[in-house]
Formats: sequence, structure tokens, C-alpha cells
Amino acid sequence: MKLALIADWLTTFGGAEHVIAAFHELWPTSPVLTTVADPRRLGPLSDADIRTCPFLQTVFRLTHRHQLLLPLMPRYIERMDLSGYDVILSSSHAVAKGVIVPPGSVHICYCHTPMRYAWEMEEDYLRDFRLRGPLRKRVKSELKTLRRWDLSNAKRVDRFIANSTETQRRIQRIYGRKSVVIPPPVDAKFFNQHLPATNHPTTPRLRGAGQQPATPYFLALGRLVPYKRFDLLVELANRRRFRLILAGSGSDERRLRSLAGPTVTFLGRVPDEALPQLYAGAEALLFPQVEDAGIVPMEAQACGTPVIAYAKGGVLDVIDPGKTGLLVPEQTVDAFAQALGEFRIERFDRSSIRESARRFHVERFKERISAEVEDAVQRRGSCMK
Repeated sequence: MKLALIADWLTTFGGAEHVIAAFHELWPTSPVLTTVADPRRLGPLSDADIRTCPFLQTVFRLTHRHQLLLPLMPRYIERMDLSGYDVILSSSHAVAKGVIVPPGSVHICYCHTPMRYAWEMEEDYLRDFRLRGPLRKRVKSELKTLRRWDLSNAKRVDRFIANSTETQRRIQRIYGRKSVVIPPPVDAKFFNQHLPATNHPTTPRLRGAGQQPATPYFLALGRLVPYKRFDLLVELANRRRFRLILAGSGSDERRLRSLAGPTVTFLGRVPDEALPQLYAGAEALLFPQVEDAGIVPMEAQACGTPVIAYAKGGVLDVIDPGKTGLLVPEQTVDAFAQALGEFRIERFDRSSIRESARRFHVERFKERISAEVEDAVQRRGSCMK
């Protein structure tokens, strides 16, 4: 069985790239086909056979902004030569599922969400790039074209796998397709992190992270972009005077720094090897954004750390209220302030939180993905007899 892996783009090592890395561990000799890639930032994928679209890759090297190439990606993704491959396994939140597979091959799509820029985040896309006037109108027209293309290519997928119940609902609503839910993988290193002797966190020493956070502290982690609503947490920390650690970088960092008071610390990008210690040292992870699945709350719980999250999106699959964290009914400072008060009263068992998170372990993920691929291949073989 010859299998090819397809990714939207590989410009950093985030949640979607963790999925591709797990696929690569299962099928290490299979090539990874994508639009553009930055090999310097791909960690475990550095030894993979990564193949990009030559023209897009050339432009990407000049601009370093893959988002600007989004309108061009469909035509190149459809031109990928997949002849000779029996199974196409795509990891898609944008264009990867649009590949055209050879007759007789089976296409399985691990869908992180229907195309974000086209369906859920058009205004965020336009705002992030500060598009105005005629250019804004042109881009809106391009996104409308992308929506039509996205709907049409969904019909070419043989089997959808959703990363959360939220994404499963979107796949049904937008594409009219059924899917099975398999949560994204959490690396074993998070489960191997030493838990505090008590249920109280300890001060971590973060080698390579630049600064050593004080204890006790609350943690927020991710790309510092407007839709993740870290500004809400900064205002809350200013108001309640608690220590907040923000780990990550992004386009909203300058604004967030201007809003932050003396109890807010910015760590920038934290090395992957330092993340388990950072999670484990926190009183709780604060998660105010809406994500399709969200690997960060899963990693935190694998380290035994409770999560206080806005009750919307994929996080509803992750948190057991009162046992592994708290769900906040509104995306407001006041609602998170109330949840913080409840958190001070609650007592969370960190060992139990870790045990609950074992369902997200990368080995469990690989078992389920392997089973789905095997079943899809068998069913396709039966249909062709």
C-alpha cells in the first residue's frame, strides 16, 4: 500500500503539524506534499520527505507570508501528482483536502475545520492584514471564490475525520458529510512531566525560555493574535493583580504589552522541551478563545494542570467541569473573574486530571488513525470487486 500525506502548508510547528508528525511516525517513508514549507521550523518533521509547489515556495521565500498565497493555492493543490498512491491522507484546515486523487485510490481527510478564512474568520483575515479599499474588495471576492471551491472539493473526500465534536458539526452543516471524531494527539513528554507532591504547583526553571516566572501564576499560551482574546486576560490580571504568564508571539503582541500591568509577564516563544514544566508549574491554564479543538488545553491537562476556558468550541470535548477544570459561560472579563473566584474554592486532583487526559495520548491517536485507514481501504477494496 503506497500512502501520501498532504498538508495545507508547513510554515511552523503548531497543532496541525503535530498531526502530520504523528502520521509521519506511522508511515515514515511516505512523502509529505504541501504548498509551502519552512524546514527550519518543523521539529520532528525535519527528516520527512517534504515536497512543495515550486512557484509558491519561491514566492514564500521572498514574502514569508503564506496567507498572501491563499488565493493561488487551490490551482496548485489540484495539480499535485498523486499517481501510483493507493491512499491519500490529508490534514486540512484550508486547501489540503482539495487534491485530486487517482481513480481507485481512497482519500481520507483529517479535518481541523472547514476552511477558516472562507467560512469562520473572513473578517479576522481582513483585519490582520489591514486591508482597505479596492484591495479589501478584491480579497473578499477571492474568499467568495474559495468558498465555492471548498464546497465542491469536499465531495471528492471519501472519509472525513473531525478533530472535535464542534468540527464534526461544521462538517455536517457546511459540507453535508458525516465524520468520526478523533481528538488531536498529545505528545508523550507531557505525560512524563513530574507532578508536584501536592496539588499545589511549584516554581519551574525554564531553561532557554528567557525568564523564570514567579509562583503562583496563571498561564495563557498560543499565538498572540486578536481573535484569541488574550487582551481579556491582561485586563483581568490588571484588575485582580494576579501573576499572568503569556507564552507565545504574534501580531497582537505590541498592543498586549501596551495594555499589560506589572503582574503580566511575556515569555515570547517557549522551546518545546520547556513547555511541560511551564504547564505543570501553573495554577491553571486560562483559555479565553474559541478553537476548533485546541491542543493547548489537552497538553495542560496531560501535565495535571486544570483549565479555565470559555465554554465554546472544541474545548467542550476536553474539560470535565469541576474535575479537570471550569467552563466560563461568557467571553468577558467579569465572567472570567467570577470563574477565578470559584477556582480558588475548588480543589483539583492533578493525578486525576492527567489520567483523564490519557485518552488524548499520541499512541491512542495513532491506533485510531491506523484503524480508520485500514477500514477505509478494506471498504474501498470491497466496493471495487
